[in-house]
Parts: sequence; structure tokens; C-alpha cells
Amino acid sequence: MTSTFPNISISTERLVLRPLDEDDVPALAAMMNDEQVGAWTDVPQPFTEDRARSWITDHAPAERVAGRGLDLAVAEFLTQRLVGVVRLARTDWHVRSTEMSYIVAPWARGEGYASEAALATAQWLLGDQKFERIELRTAADNTASQQVAQKIGCISEGVLRGACIAHVRADDGTWSDVRTDYIVWSLLPEDLDGAGEQLADSGGFTAFPDWN
Repeated sequence: MTSTFPNISISTERLVLRPLDEDDVPALAAMMNDEQVGAWTDVPQPFTEDRARSWITDHAPAERVAGRGLDLAVAEFLTQRLVGVVRLARTDWHVRSTEMSYIVAPWARGEGYASEAALATAQWLLGDQKFERIELRTAADNTASQQVAQKIGCISEGVLRGACIAHVRADDGTWSDVRTDYIVWSLLPEDLDGAGEQLADSGGFTAFPDWN
């Protein structure tokens, strides 16, 4: 069994999930500087274009080659505008399990893009890649992320008390840490039954072994 994710392009009705590209640098940097991204993730603030370029050219390829995870750009199918990012991390190839997270640009929120991208990724992982478990962790107060988990069929497994560090920005622009809980969700192959039938019928995935 493989221990490295392939370079992949996953298509849905509205989106394409693909490897990050250097052309994504400006949009990625802008997205990561958003207030909500700063609050709910450990993305360094401010997030410069140099950081974005390093993520795209160094960090993301190294994580994939090492088998630890996979970072996918999420773009609108028609415009190719960067909508967000889906990330896989803490991958266990023996257990066939990985942790999934997602970030959506401020302008694209409320359109269902996070659910569409997360479900397409899950269908690929649990189907083509034969994974047996996807785990998600959402901060206790991050209701938007919790709604995505519910929409794609995840089951809430419990709470990791005090396991999450969220961030609050003061009026002077500085950030401070606030400890909160993680809600743990899981998605198994049987949880996908009947979920997102429109995605299964409208797209698919294509491997690009020589991408990059």
C-alpha cells in the first residue's frame, strides 16, 4: 500500500481541488490574513506573501512526499479564483486515518464551498484511497466549522477539554491566546452513504503523477 498521497485534481460541480501553485501566492496570503483565520488557526499573523510562497514551494511538497499529509487549493471551476484550502495532516498509513481541516476566503463564505470541498475530499479518501477514518477537530465556539462537519456526515465523538488555543485580536492589532475545547468528529466509509450524491454525479478525480 502506498504511503504517499498522489498529486491529485478533484472536480465538483463548482470547484476544482488541486495542488497549490505559485500563482496562488497573493490570494493565499490575503486569505490567511483574515480575522477568522487568525482566530481559529495557528497561521502566523501577519501572513506575508513570502510565507505563502514558502508554504507552496517547500512545506506542502515536503508534507506530501513524507506521507504526513496533503494541501489542496480549492478554486472556482469557472473563474479559477482561489476559494480556500483543504488540508490533510497527521496521516497514519497503517490505520488508514488522517485529519482534515479547511479554510475558506472571507468573500467565499456562506456559499457552501467548504462543505462541497470537504465532502469531495472525503469521497476520494474513503473511496479511491481506501482510508478507513477521517478526523476533524473544531474549536468549541467555531460554529461555522462544526456546521461543515455535520453537513458532510461526520459524527461527533466527544470533547477534548482545554486542548485548543484560539486567538483574540485587541484594538491595537496584537493577538492573545485563549484556551478552549476541541470537539472531535469522525467520518467513516459507511457515514458517506447517501451524502452528497450531487458531487458523485457531477465530478470525479484525475491523478496527475507528474504535477510539479
